[in-house]
Amino acid sequence: MIAVSTLLALAMAVTADGPPILQPGAPGEPTREISAERSRALSQTRHTAADTRFMQHMIVHHQQAVDMVALIEGRTSNPSIIAIGGRIARSQDDEIALMRDWLIRRGEAQEADDLHEHHGAGGHDHHHAHHGHHASDDPDDVPLMTGMLSVNQMRALAAAEGGEFDRLFLEGMIHHHEGALIMVDELLEHPGAAEDIIMSDFTGHIVADQMAEILRMQNLLRDLPPAEEREAEPHSHHHHHHH
Repeated sequence: MIAVSTLLALAMAVTADGPPILQPGAPGEPTREISAERSRALSQTRHTAADTRFMQHMIVHHQQAVDMVALIEGRTSNPSIIAIGGRIARSQDDEIALMRDWLIRRGEAQEADDLHEHHGAGGHDHHHAHHGHHASDDPDDVPLMTGMLSVNQMRALAAAEGGEFDRLFLEGMIHHHEGALIMVDELLEHPGAAEDIIMSDFTGHIVADQMAEILRMQNLLRDLPPAEEREAEPHSHHHHHHH
């Protein structure tokens, strides 16, 4: 009887601020009361405001990784960086498409309304990839969110080449991926967050994927030649800047 009373207590907890747990019957069958466990399973298709905000923010977060990878061309010939960059861009592009689809199917906006608050102007979602505007009120040293590079850090990456680019790219992308893991942790602190089946799979995928890539990038970073050796290499004639 302990199990039954536990179940009843759960059912009461679940119904405390909602209607009784009743499941409409199939055609010709009566509506029936269902267990708290069954009710919970059915409710997993619902999403929370925290889920929506997470998806909206993660799209912007992922987009910066794609922007960083786009800087590889013309700045480094390191095959390891080119390979991992390509892999990162593909996975982040796929996940951006998944997140947009998730938001659209749930009737949610694709852009968070709180995203540009400290930038003073909303509406344009590519400003972090542009290097040409110098508004004095733009906090170029403040990253938009956890783990993202600031506008100035993106400028430094865009201005680097060769071994210096490799180092800044790996350090920046490790920081970026760690930020995604923190965002997942913060999401899971919200009651009821990430119970939507797709959300649950997606956050699990982000954690596994980004942790594996962080390890791979830490190894690449360790294998980079020290700065003195790089300076001795005949790469310093590459002074032209690509855009």
